[in-house]
Amino acid sequence: MIHGRNFRSAIRGAELIALCDPSQENLKLAQDELGCKYTYSDYKKALQNDKIDAVIIVTPTIFHRDIAVAAARAKKHILCEKPMAITERECDDMIVAARENGVKLQVGFMRRFDVSFRGAKEIADAGEIGEIVMIKSLTRGPSNPKPWMFDISVSTGPIGEVNSHDFDTLRWYAGSEVKSIYAVGGNFRSPEVRGQYPDYYDTVSMNMVFQNGCLGAIDGAQYVQYAYDARAEIVGTHGCILIGDQHKHSIVTATRNGKIIRNAMHSWTYLFRDAYMAEAQSFIDAIREDKEPEVTGHDGKMALCLVKAGLISLLEKRIVEL
Repeated sequence: MIHGRNFRSAIRGAELIALCDPSQENLKLAQDELGCKYTYSDYKKALQNDKIDAVIIVTPTIFHRDIAVAAARAKKHILCEKPMAITERECDDMIVAARENGVKLQVGFMRRFDVSFRGAKEIADAGEIGEIVMIKSLTRGPSNPKPWMFDISVSTGPIGEVNSHDFDTLRWYAGSEVKSIYAVGGNFRSPEVRGQYPDYYDTVSMNMVFQNGCLGAIDGAQYVQYAYDARAEIVGTHGCILIGDQHKHSIVTATRNGKIIRNAMHSWTYLFRDAYMAEAQSFIDAIREDKEPEVTGHDGKMALCLVKAGLISLLEKRIVEL
């Protein structure tokens, strides 16, 4: 619905005309709010509509590959939410289908479109802090894990659920691919599931070395309860850049008992609301101006490769070479 609302009213050069969902309840709720001309319960029928030029895929990840390949063959441009797919082979299928059918394929890493994250990239690329030698990124979510998330063969845990954004951010800032990765983690907040899901972890720390020599560090966590937290740091040879903070806004309250109070960031939907709009606008601009999307299928595939490598490192307790 984030994408639906944005494309309904805020994106230049695009008109939202169709909704598709196999759940009739979800479809009705969306249609009541968005009022689209066409509604479908089967994506294959939606792709037969020649008035549709592009699709936004926001289904569970397991369905991304089939829908994207079908959309490409129907000559529809594709904006696909992350993670791009379940396997690297599925990513390749999507990339090849888009290339062979002459359509754009963009993956939904919205942090690249956030004003702060984007500004930091511009500053670093301009050489303001010298040569980049180390990049750190973190994502921590406050929500109580859903029952299916405890099975990491399905969810991959925080490495996939939250840190895929961090992997993409580090690759983007480093301008290089990862050479090696080492991950450690543990289950600190859901001890009641240790018996049934011994491999489940809610906290992870990862160290990386890039092919260009740059160092990388990521931490991720679920169910931290205090707030939604997404920050990064770029360290150069003679300076550093800090991106993001933990606060919702700039209001600070000082009370008579000597306490300073600031509200924490409650939700990723609030923090990145403008980034989602910029991401959507970039997708439409790439189509209308016939240029490469800012986040490509290759970017989506490489983030997935790092999720897989990080999980192997965590479970097998070893450094993974890529």
